[in-house]
Amino acid sequence: MTTMAIESDKLVQVLDHPLVHCALAELRAKDTPVVRFRARARELAKFLVLEATRDLATEEIEVETPLGKTAGRALLHKKIVIAPILRAGLAMVEPAIELLPEAEVRHIGLYRNEETLRPVTYYVKLPETYDATTTVLVIDPMLATGGSAVETINLFKARGAGNIKYLCLIASPEGIAALRKAHPDVAIYTVSIDSHLNEHGYIVPGLGDAGDRTFGTL
Repeated sequence: MTTMAIESDKLVQVLDHPLVHCALAELRAKDTPVVRFRARARELAKFLVLEATRDLATEEIEVETPLGKTAGRALLHKKIVIAPILRAGLAMVEPAIELLPEAEVRHIGLYRNEETLRPVTYYVKLPETYDATTTVLVIDPMLATGGSAVETINLFKARGAGNIKYLCLIASPEGIAALRKAHPDVAIYTVSIDSHLNEHGYIVPGLGDAGDRTFGTL
């Protein structure tokens, strides 16, 4: 899998792979049924997690195969946190846990005020402090206005987390700009950067409401 920098910004990366493009096309289609939408969201989330964890530290170990011994690698035991933003972020949790089974999962409850388009926090249960070496993967299908992303990262930074990455399926230029302005050190991984936000704060062309399409609540 390869990535490409957007606007010469190495901290904003878009996945570029034929399987990613095909999955995204089905995810966007308005007639895609819930079961296929969930499957494609999980598939794309797994690609994103793989890319975002390229820099995880490993150590060499010895592995004994049925025919002999060989060198292998194992992850160093540093804390990893998967942080889905409720509720839509739940669509991306399962593949993240499959790849990182020992990771800590911390749910962040936010919803967007449809009048102000600002995030409203309703659920946060985090430790008082995190070590600066903790890797935090904030996951949410859509980076629209960027408000929820910025607020979630604020919560983790206030507790000392230093290595934070934001993973989303689709991003808007406005959301990226807002997140980069608030947290220029946070890497963004996405499958697509779309055209713009409409007057209601939805990504165009986007895929509609990711939460509703995931949970069949249209």
